Amino acid sequence: MENQEYSVGLDIGTTKIVAIVGRRNAHGKIEILGVGKAKSLGVHKGIVNNISQTINSIKAAVAEAQSSAGVPIHKVTVGIAGKHIRSLQHSDYIMRENPDRFITDDDIEALKDQVKKLVMLPGEEIIHVLPQEYKVDSEGEIQEPVGMHGKRLEANFHVVVGQMGSIRNIARCVREAGLEMEALTLEPLASSEAVLTKEEKEAGVAIVDIGGGTTDIAIFKDNIIRHTCVIPYGGGIITEDIKEGCSIIEKHAEQLKVKFGSAVPELEKDSTFVTIPGLHGRPDKEISLKTLAQIINARVEEILEMVNTELKAYGAFEQKKKLIAGIVLTGGGSNLKHLRQLANYTTGFDSRIGFANEYIANDKNQYLKGPEFATSIGLLMESLKIRDKKTVAVEEIVETKVETKIEQTQSTESANTEVQSTVVQQTVQEAQVPAQTARPSKPTFGQSLMEKVKKFFEEVE
Repeated sequence: MENQEYSVGLDIGTTKIVAIVGRRNAHGKIEILGVGKAKSLGVHKGIVNNISQTINSIKAAVAEAQSSAGVPIHKVTVGIAGKHIRSLQHSDYIMRENPDRFITDDDIEALKDQVKKLVMLPGEEIIHVLPQEYKVDSEGEIQEPVGMHGKRLEANFHVVVGQMGSIRNIARCVREAGLEMEALTLEPLASSEAVLTKEEKEAGVAIVDIGGGTTDIAIFKDNIIRHTCVIPYGGGIITEDIKEGCSIIEKHAEQLKVKFGSAVPELEKDSTFVTIPGLHGRPDKEISLKTLAQIINARVEEILEMVNTELKAYGAFEQKKKLIAGIVLTGGGSNLKHLRQLANYTTGFDSRIGFANEYIANDKNQYLKGPEFATSIGLLMESLKIRDKKTVAVEEIVETKVETKIEQTQSTESANTEVQSTVVQQTVQEAQVPAQTARPSKPTFGQSLMEKVKKFFEEVE
């Protein structure tokens, strides 16, 4: 199998690192070739804090993915999150040299490149420049300007910015794991690709991706990205609270959260207990599920209040910006029981759990159905998009070269035909010259002598 036939998404998360290999089938769906998963040991709240451990975790996940897919992995599309991520709105424009030519993708890229030259705060770097709405001359609210004519091309942009050091650390880990980073993508954007529908993006929706170290938010309206942010709290801090509140080790706290945890204490009975084995001969410990739910509820409500603050910052409660499709919860933290009901109550918006297997063609055992794979599948989809664009670009270049070669060949053949026609015409013209215009031949010596004798006798007479 050629390397161009498949792509790889690499999710470097706080709790796990996932590598997914896939390709697009004939029906446009994604066929998963292999999956690799490893515990993340060097990442805290989305930020790399131990280079060597992160490299080893990446190598382990990629090795498993290579083994299950049966193909070598060289290039990966990587996700980025963390509390250092911020976003801003910016407007910019370019003046086109030839307004008679229609606007092309090159003009759009030139405008984006101009925005990428914005001066950021010290130590920051632009990750994404996402166009929202365009304006051509005096005509505004244009979503697709390609093909239009105009002198001034203007656009509003959603610019995603991150700390240069954090970005460099991720790039170094990927490089030293023996991989090439094809692209770096903001994780909530990747998750939205995997779990949101076009209708939801049109109506207005907020995706809330609750990971191990961060909760990532992306808001869409009219099919346009409107707002992104990263909250530095996720499922990991809930586990910490259970560990401290119940005085148990982290392993048991995580198991309690996953198997018995609930976001709504009122739905749990006081009489239901779970037993935790004691350490090294110490007595077992009994924990009330209602008490467990109360610990979880306090932290989840705090996270949802932060989500609410971001929704208000965008203006989601205004009539024009209202999110008709509500909220889509995804990420490993969304597996928490009764989370959807608590989100409905806290935010006032209807919510659903976003599963990542809608675009997957061969997930028969439902292994990838869990929302914890939303980001990694979204990164794979982003990688496939990049590959498709490169394929189209190469095809266009080849097609242009072929057309140029044909034109040159036709031009050469036409020139040769004209030369041949001229030679034939000259030959015909020479053949048609009248006999009387031919140059008289030179008389012989005998003819000259007879003429002189004849002239002599004529003079004597």
